[in-house]
Amino acid sequence: MRDSQPERGPRAPAYVAGVRAALAVLSLGLAAALGALAAGSVVMARKVVTPARRQPDTRILALDTAAQTITLSRTPDTELPGRYGLFTTGTADYVKLGSVLSEDATSVKRKLLTHVGPDARLAPEAAFSGWYFDRPEQLHLPFTPELIGSTVGPCPAWLFPAGDGGTWVIQVHGRGTTRAECLRAVPVFHSLGITSLVVSYRNDGEAPRSRTGTYALGDTEWRDVDAAVGFARRRGARRIIVMGWSMGGAIALQLSLNSAHGDVIAGLILESPVVDWRVVLEFQARAERVPGAVSRFAIGALQSEWAAPLARTGGPIDLDRLDVVSRAAELRHPILILHSDDDGFVPSDASHGLAAARPDLVELQVFEVARHTKLWNYDQERWSDAIRTWLERRGLTGE
Repeated sequence: MRDSQPERGPRAPAYVAGVRAALAVLSLGLAAALGALAAGSVVMARKVVTPARRQPDTRILALDTAAQTITLSRTPDTELPGRYGLFTTGTADYVKLGSVLSEDATSVKRKLLTHVGPDARLAPEAAFSGWYFDRPEQLHLPFTPELIGSTVGPCPAWLFPAGDGGTWVIQVHGRGTTRAECLRAVPVFHSLGITSLVVSYRNDGEAPRSRTGTYALGDTEWRDVDAAVGFARRRGARRIIVMGWSMGGAIALQLSLNSAHGDVIAGLILESPVVDWRVVLEFQARAERVPGAVSRFAIGALQSEWAAPLARTGGPIDLDRLDVVSRAAELRHPILILHSDDDGFVPSDASHGLAAARPDLVELQVFEVARHTKLWNYDQERWSDAIRTWLERRGLTGE
């Protein structure tokens, strides 16, 4: 006996049209969501590789030229003890700052170490800096300007001779800065008879631009520093230490792993270094409250051919090659790392990871409170002693 249920007839035209409309709306919504995700990711990827101008990060609230003090809005950086610098606009473009004199919940008053005259006019927006020295003349040490020939063209450098010229240190600055960032370290090396070569590299605003004009996060910049190693050898260097600050640390590590001059590299000193870019990018994305999907897609975009024209990278950036924790077994030079657990910009996780992976080669000096690349400013004595002791222990002082 057959079921008595009626057979289903053709769908009503209105029903079919409604389903099709719903599917179309869902498809458009999905496409829009994916498009927004891709667009946001490309924007983030482009931001990572684009050389950026210095951005204001504090405000000048008061300037007392009679007392030679300056009051700044309070931030995790401006409240730090120690000596720093401040990029300004108006009648001065840079001033040196001394100790904190007073503070409250919203402001910090500091001593001015650069004399500011009574007629000075400074704009409120300013940028706090760890540079302290912004010109080589301020060190009161003999130096000469040099040009290092690289594949992108001549890269400016400063040469501070010391000792018998057999031991050199090549200093490499970080992302978004210039070689003046490294001047703080020159005196400690000079006191040990070590010649300092403070270099620039492609797309940093001083050296020539590459074809794309963007950073490769150390993947190509190391070649400009390798040219500096060759320059040093031709000038009589027999042992070369490479010191990298922040992204300069990533560049120094790539140099150590790839340079044909590896036999003359005696060691690396890394200040607040980037050891694994994924750790840094994920940390900064969280700090900026970038959705996880966007940051993951952006990290993928940096490594992709399809995104290269949009992100203007010129080609995929191999983040695996730049992850030195995973490549720790390939390291061959002793390394001193100076990093603060309170860095605030480049987390110290990968530095700890590298020290754990290669305790035979890597010594990690852990700081606290100090912020990114401001360890010298916060505790100059400990910072200098750590470098001096490490060099002396390995017989790397000049003669």
